[in-house]
Amino acid sequence: MNARQQILTFKVQLRDIKPAIWRRIEVPASYTFWDLHVAIQDAMGWLDSHLHAFQVRDPRTRAEATIGIPDPDPFEGAPDFLPGWRVHVTAYLAEVGQRARYDYDFGDGWEHDLLLEQIGMRQAKAKYPRCVAGARACPPEDCGGPGGYAQLLKTIANPADPEHQSMLKWLGGPFAANAFDAHEVHFDNPKKRWQVAFAEG
Repeated sequence: MNARQQILTFKVQLRDIKPAIWRRIEVPASYTFWDLHVAIQDAMGWLDSHLHAFQVRDPRTRAEATIGIPDPDPFEGAPDFLPGWRVHVTAYLAEVGQRARYDYDFGDGWEHDLLLEQIGMRQAKAKYPRCVAGARACPPEDCGGPGGYAQLLKTIANPADPEHQSMLKWLGGPFAANAFDAHEVHFDNPKKRWQVAFAEG
């Protein structure tokens, strides 16, 4: 079956956050892992300002692969990164129920569970990728990972907290943690995002 006519439905959920922050996205089966990375960033609400990696098991060898942006000068013991723009998603995720982990911002340590929920056909006149469901707002960038985010929510919920006002100022105003509307998600062109990130100026 032509991969250009197939659509992969993924559920993406942040680890270590309650209530859950999650998205359901539909992407073309012809996507590379770089393309999927851009779709996850846009659907979640991240700003793509930090490094990322997919941790996924090779269905043929059962060995775990790390897919993302290779470091031209890796430190000793660092995993070998496969370049995401050269690896198609279906080389590793081609059966319903298969899972992977998507890491973003290695300092804050945001980990996302990725589940392939469905493989279907393109709908007439539908534009892909698209976000069809989800819950709760994406945490602010650079807030310190799940632990820092939990503390942030406590701080802004308590006007008596000595850091309440400074935290609101850092956020740029009130933060609606429970707000999310799938219809408001805008997806960038992954090829253009790659050119901005890597093309020599």
